[in-house]
Amino acid sequence: MYYYCKLIDRFGEETWDKLRDAARVQDTFMTYEVYTDNITMQLVSEACKMLDLEQSVVLGQFGEYFFEFCKRAGYDHMLRTLGGNLFEFMENLDALHGFLSLSYKEMNAPSFRVEKNNDGTLLLHYYSDRRGLCHIVPGIIGAVARDFFNSKIKMEIVNQREEVERMGTKEHIVFLITQSPVLLDKVCTENVCGFLSIRLSIIIVLFGFMQAFEPAYPDNLCIDLKTFCNAFPFHIVFDEEVRVKQAGVTIQRIVPGLQSCCGQLHQYFTIQHPQVTFNICSIRKFINSHFVLRTRRDRMPMAWKERPMLALRGQMLWMPPLHCMLYLASPLLRSLQELEEHCMHLSDIAPHDATRDLILLNQQRLAEMELSNQLERKKEELHQLSKHLEEEKQKTENLLYAMLPKHVANQLKEGKRVEAGEFEECTILFSDVVTFTNICSECEPIQIVSMLNSMYLKFDRLTTVHNVYKVETIGDAYMVVGGVPIPMSSHTERVANFALGMIIAAKEVTNPVTGGPIQIRVGLHSGPVLAGVVGEKMPRYCLFGDTVNTASRMESHGLPDKIHLSPSVYHALRNKGYQMEERGEIEIKGKGRMRTYFLQRNLKVTESEIMGLLVHDSDSDRKLNHSTRDCASQLPHYRPALKGLLNVCSLLGGNTVPGRCFTVENETKETEQQNSSNRRHIDMRLCERVMR
Repeated sequence: MYYYCKLIDRFGEETWDKLRDAARVQDTFMTYEVYTDNITMQLVSEACKMLDLEQSVVLGQFGEYFFEFCKRAGYDHMLRTLGGNLFEFMENLDALHGFLSLSYKEMNAPSFRVEKNNDGTLLLHYYSDRRGLCHIVPGIIGAVARDFFNSKIKMEIVNQREEVERMGTKEHIVFLITQSPVLLDKVCTENVCGFLSIRLSIIIVLFGFMQAFEPAYPDNLCIDLKTFCNAFPFHIVFDEEVRVKQAGVTIQRIVPGLQSCCGQLHQYFTIQHPQVTFNICSIRKFINSHFVLRTRRDRMPMAWKERPMLALRGQMLWMPPLHCMLYLASPLLRSLQELEEHCMHLSDIAPHDATRDLILLNQQRLAEMELSNQLERKKEELHQLSKHLEEEKQKTENLLYAMLPKHVANQLKEGKRVEAGEFEECTILFSDVVTFTNICSECEPIQIVSMLNSMYLKFDRLTTVHNVYKVETIGDAYMVVGGVPIPMSSHTERVANFALGMIIAAKEVTNPVTGGPIQIRVGLHSGPVLAGVVGEKMPRYCLFGDTVNTASRMESHGLPDKIHLSPSVYHALRNKGYQMEERGEIEIKGKGRMRTYFLQRNLKVTESEIMGLLVHDSDSDRKLNHSTRDCASQLPHYRPALKGLLNVCSLLGGNTVPGRCFTVENETKETEQQNSSNRRHIDMRLCERVMR
């Protein structure tokens, strides 16, 4: 959890996502959930690879952040009260972990023992059954020394070994700690020294009026045994052989074997913390730690067989004159529920024992933690729902952008009116499948759909390769435009290259009737168009004008597997590396006699480059890419033309917003060319072309 927060705070969500994917761990972590150390080590390992750092460095930085995280979480005041110096702070770490274990029951904290050397250095003993995490300790202790005690420390490992204890093998690391104060600047030092000298003078004056405190001890202990055993109902006294000498009244009732005071303590209890061997030497080694003893099930009365075992938490006190150890303890209970599970009552705990208050306070804290955990889970659920919502929103936007130009779709989403405009220059392409009517009459509908889908998928990919705009498909008819909706000077070359790619791609699509490749006709024409959005329920981006009609005529009067060019396209491609041949003058329906041409190939690029399989660095391609990047500079080719649009809209019999693609004729033909044209001019005077 803390490693997750560190990465989010310092490097952002993207870095966390990369690290999480590399380590193959879950997306989020909950504060009060317990996770295995394998997850931590996977994250650390991948972080080392990403940052090119040693594992000890990454864990050390994690330790520093963990200390800052604890401060922000509200534990700052608690940590400061652990001790007045670094030695006292580390000496009370186990006590802090013991207190936190009341709330975090599954916490598996390490154990610490600190020693002073004659030269002022410290030896910190670290015990843990969680291997590989010891390098977190220098990061935490270093941050504590800087923040709380204004000192700089150096920590190095002087001994490392594994010890077999009663609870299993533990990692025992010994750190040598060397402290040095943080130097202040000169001015600050002088001020501090002056302040200290004044304080010292005052202390010296007051010292004359004070005497050193020395405690007074009575000649005889003024308390009888019965009162002592009742006042401390959970205490136990045992000798160097761990034989029980004395016990409190309540612990005698719970563990009847203690009444005889003849057995050894390890026959009735096991040491849960610190995890040491149950002998006097091990206990004295950890004399400053809190001890948790748990009753053994096999020595408990039958009534306790089905209950949880009772745990005691307290302090060991060595009594040299008696050569005995006093264990002053209280029951380790976290909540009222645990009190009931042990069939105990608050009256079983001495009135002076703060355990009573701790149980009640911790009951409230556990309730708050449960509420916080629920809120955190709800927050995570909302986060996941938000992500799913964003994904669905993105799908919706992608679908919308497939139907309308992006800038037009964004304006419509914002509730703005999209202004129609006139494009002075663009190139329009139409294509259709030769003998499509015959294919439809001889094949099953699913075969037709499969053939068209295969062909259109190839064509759609080519629109991305050559940066042309797909306007619509109706049946076997396919329409694209270059220079609309974003003006560009290279629109003719782009559409021409796209047409060459269509001829190549069509050869890979099978005719379900003949079994051979399908044949297509392609027609191109360049000129001005009017563009805008038409409709409200299903708005479409439309092109209007004679240029659309002429481009359609180029396709319908073309030949199989040929790219039919109008004179305007021919003049735009001339002297630009394209091989073309003159077809001559032919009669064009509605246009009269017109000299047309066939496009054969692009001499400057290969077929693979036309199909987008290779990246070509020729001057012509650089020119095309440059013109695309600089398309904003071509915007003078586009100008609003609301008046022209309203004239066209009047033919539709209503108001219109910028739109789609219409030609101005309703014709019938007896030949295949007539059938092809009729499929595009569906029973109305204006043939609608849908932009996808």
